[in-house]
Amino acid sequence: MEAGGGVGVGAGPNYNPRTVEEVFKDFKGRRAGLIKALTNDVEDFYRQCDPEKENLCLYGFPSEQWEVNLPAEEVPPELPEPALGINFARDGMQEKDWLSLVAVHSDAWLLSVAFYFGARFGFDKADRKRLFNMINEFPTIFEIVSGSVKKQSKEKSSVSNHSSNKSKVKYSRIAQPKDDDEGLDDDEEDDDEHGDTLCGACGDNYAADEFWICCDICEKWFHGKCVKITPARAEHIKQYKCPSCSNKRARS
Repeated sequence: MEAGGGVGVGAGPNYNPRTVEEVFKDFKGRRAGLIKALTNDVEDFYRQCDPEKENLCLYGFPSEQWEVNLPAEEVPPELPEPALGINFARDGMQEKDWLSLVAVHSDAWLLSVAFYFGARFGFDKADRKRLFNMINEFPTIFEIVSGSVKKQSKEKSSVSNHSSNKSKVKYSRIAQPKDDDEGLDDDEEDDDEHGDTLCGACGDNYAADEFWICCDICEKWFHGKCVKITPARAEHIKQYKCPSCSNKRARS
């Protein structure tokens, strides 16, 4: 691991998104990488954040990859830097609280990088507002890692459907497209239950034409492709544990 490995932030020294759309694409790529580190790759991320090492930062790259590395050496750095020393607190609090804390700082870093580009390339008030509105359509990394997105979805579901107090996970552990010959009532019930659901890995919305699976431990829903589970494989799983829950049990 080399000092300053995050200086170019994953795209080379001449990488400069100049339009609102380019900055937003940059934001989405970095966000996806950070979410991956704090959900699907959490075991690897946890291992790399050894408190015995120097001040470490979590970087997200436009390529949807992530890296734990030392901070940039030059002052001021080329781009805003993530929170310093995230590894020192790893063993001093509950793992979920630590991951949530890293997630909060990651959210702040994503905004700082996006608006750094906006300031550097002269975004006016309208461009800044448009960029923020595009960013604000996505749940924060903290909401995904802490599970508050799921809680909000449940609250919305209970308000829109007072006749049912069932949790969406009790209908089916696997969400798949329905056959055309099934009743409309079933389709409407499925839409009500899953319409506001967000993937615990990537944060995107539920879509009826995609395969989803629910973790039997934390009750978060995931795109099958995000957790590398196919419908055929899911049929043989008696109790599904998402990568995060599997890693927690392996370490306990």
